[in-house]
Amino acid sequence: MDYATRTVRPPGLGLEFDVLASDSVIGPSIERGGWEDHETELFLAHVVPGCHVVDLGANVGWFAVQAIRAGAHVHAFEPVPGIADVAETNIERANAVGPGRGELHRIAAGAETGRATIALAAENRGDNRVTTGEIPLDMQGAETVEIEVGRVDDHVSDPARVLKIDTQGSEWLALEGSRELLARSPELALLIEFWPYALRGAEPGALLERLTEAGFALGKATAAPYPMAPERILRQALARDPVKGGLDLYGTRGLPFHVRGLQARLHGMWRSLRED
Repeated sequence: MDYATRTVRPPGLGLEFDVLASDSVIGPSIERGGWEDHETELFLAHVVPGCHVVDLGANVGWFAVQAIRAGAHVHAFEPVPGIADVAETNIERANAVGPGRGELHRIAAGAETGRATIALAAENRGDNRVTTGEIPLDMQGAETVEIEVGRVDDHVSDPARVLKIDTQGSEWLALEGSRELLARSPELALLIEFWPYALRGAEPGALLERLTEAGFALGKATAAPYPMAPERILRQALARDPVKGGLDLYGTRGLPFHVRGLQARLHGMWRSLRED
């Protein structure tokens, strides 16, 4: 499977970067200068030279490349063949200039090893979803492809400092296959998509409870995040349009939660008092 690409040079990245020419969301955003700015800033706030970063659902490699340029050792997972090709090109460009190093795994992060079908979004090339036998109602008619699924624990042996999970509904299963990684990573920052509509393998509340019980302080990945109880996160997520998406969450354990300065912390406190 081949995708047409476009080469851009995002300000501040220091190298050329390929995006998917047919993508209506991620590619145009990167071409304009970046992607998921708040998430990227929170992500990079915890990346230090020599640390290990795990990127599940790497797509074209934006977060992986950022971490390599910040000096990290990166394990990036992307299962869609043509998109993985683009990610590999971008990661190899970053490897050539360093100072970190990245490795691409062409598999979907799951609870066990095997094969699966993934439905491919026609416009938003980041919204590709592993299915459980039936195509999601909002993706009827989508093209599908067979992919490899594997456990993160079978591919990553070092403690991680940063873990990103954006797998369009497979987050619980990705965590199931990362139990050993989580156990040996006491100082860990987390970025994870929380999308109740698409979540597979568990009820939405169970995912939040699991992360909280594992010691993570959780909040929304915004310009001014603040710690939130699982019940509050779930309530806000369920109040959104279910099909259009959930919440991008940010969490830490053993690392500072507030990393964006005093003004952002005060703004977060204000938002905490104003929001439902």
